[in-house]
Amino acid sequence: MIKKALWFALLLPLSAGAATSEVHEFMLDNGMKVLVKEDHRAPIAVSQVWYKVGASYEPRGLTGVSHVLEHMMFKGTENLGPNEFSQIIAENGGKENAFTGRDYTAYFQTLAADRLQVAFELEADRMENLSLDEKEFQKERQVVIEERRMRTDDKPTALTYEQFNATAYRVLPYRNPVIGWRSDLENLELEDLSEWYSRFYAPNNALLVVVGDVDPENIHKMARETFGKVKRRDVYNIKPATEPEQRGVTRLQVKAPAKKPYLLMGYKTPTISSAEVEWEPYALEIAAAVLDGGDSARLSRSLIRGNRIAASASAWYDSTTRLSGMMVFNGTPNEGKNVKDLEKALLSEIEKLKNEPVDEDELKRIITQTVASKVYELDSVYYQAMQIGLLETVGLDWRLADTLVEKLKAVTPEQVQAVANKYFVPDNLTVAVLEPQSMGQGGTASLAGNGGETDVR
Repeated sequence: MIKKALWFALLLPLSAGAATSEVHEFMLDNGMKVLVKEDHRAPIAVSQVWYKVGASYEPRGLTGVSHVLEHMMFKGTENLGPNEFSQIIAENGGKENAFTGRDYTAYFQTLAADRLQVAFELEADRMENLSLDEKEFQKERQVVIEERRMRTDDKPTALTYEQFNATAYRVLPYRNPVIGWRSDLENLELEDLSEWYSRFYAPNNALLVVVGDVDPENIHKMARETFGKVKRRDVYNIKPATEPEQRGVTRLQVKAPAKKPYLLMGYKTPTISSAEVEWEPYALEIAAAVLDGGDSARLSRSLIRGNRIAASASAWYDSTTRLSGMMVFNGTPNEGKNVKDLEKALLSEIEKLKNEPVDEDELKRIITQTVASKVYELDSVYYQAMQIGLLETVGLDWRLADTLVEKLKAVTPEQVQAVANKYFVPDNLTVAVLEPQSMGQGGTASLAGNGGETDVR
C-alpha cells in the first residue's frame, strides 16, 4: 500500500549520491515513453511499467476491474504459464510486485542491473500476449473478493472511509473503491477483463521508468528491442469529469461492529492538475503539515497530548491526483470523550488556521522538519522511480519534481490562511461518523482497521 506520507517524500531533494543525476527521456516508435535515471551507488536497478489506468477510469458496473486484471497479469501469457513470471524474476535474484491505484496501475522489479533484460522481456510479453484463462480468472476473482472482505468489509474504519468517499464525491469516480464494489466483483466476467486489457494495456498508454546502475543509451536500446516490438493500439478516450459545487454540509452515519467510534471530515480541494491558482495546492500541503506534521504539530500537541480529547487525530491531503480531491481529517475520541467533542476540537483547530496566520518560525520549522525527516525515502532507487512514474502518469510532467521543493518553501503564512478560508467552509464539508455496534464472540470486532487508497498484491 502506498502510504500517505509518500507525497511529502516526493517533495524532497535526493541525497548527495543521487541528486546530480539527470533524467533521460526517450520515446519509442510505438509511443511508449522511457525515462531513465542513473544511480551508481549500488549495482542494482528498478524497472517500473506504469499504465495510465486505474479505479478512476472504471465506469459504473465495472469497479474493481483494474485490480482484478492486475492479478491476472501474473497468470500467464501465450509463452508462460501461471506464476512463471514471478518464478523467473526470483530465479534471477530479483523481487517484483504490482499495485493498483485510483489513477494508475504499475508493475515493478528490482534486480541486479545486468539482469534488467529479463524484466524487459517479461513485461513486454505480457503487455501484448496476456493469456486470460477462465479457470484462473474465477480463482483470482474470489481472491479479490476475499481481499475486499478482509481489508474493507471486516474493518470498520476502512468501511467508513469507503462510505465517506461514496457520499462526498457526487460525480468524480473517486467515489468508487479501488478494490471495487462487491456486487461488481461478483458479476465481473472474463470478457470484461479482456476488453479492459485491449483498451488500456498498450505501449502508447504506458511508461517505463528505470533507475539504478545503468547506462541510459543501453536502456534505450534494450527498450527498443523488447517493448518497441509491441504494436501500438488505439486507447480508449476517457471523458473529463468535474465535481460540482457542494451546497451544504453533508453528514452520514456508518453502523458496524467496532470497539470505538471514528470520525472522518473532508473538504473539497483542488490539486496541482486542477488548481486555477498555481500556489494553492502547495499552501494546502503546508496547511496539512501545520496540523499533522509530526508530534510537534498542532493536532498532536493540542488534541492528543494537550486536552486529551483525541486518542488519535490526523490530517492529510494529496495534491498529485489526476482529478480534484479533498483535505481529510480523521480521529478517534479519547476515553470519556465522544465524536461531537472531537469534531468540535478539530473545527477549532481549523478556525485557528483561518483566523491567525501561521507564525513564521512555526512555518520554517515545519518545512525544515518535513524535508529533514523524509529525505532518506528518496535515497532508494525504488522511490526515485516512484517519484518520476507517479507524476508522469497522473498527467504532471516529471520535471515538476525539480521545482516542488522550492514551491513548497515559497508558501507564505498568508497563503496558508487564504486557502483555509477559501476551502475549509461548512458548505464544502462532508462528515462521516462510525457508530460502534455490539461486538462478536470473544470481544473482538468484526470490523477493525483503516482504509487504503491503493492495493498491492
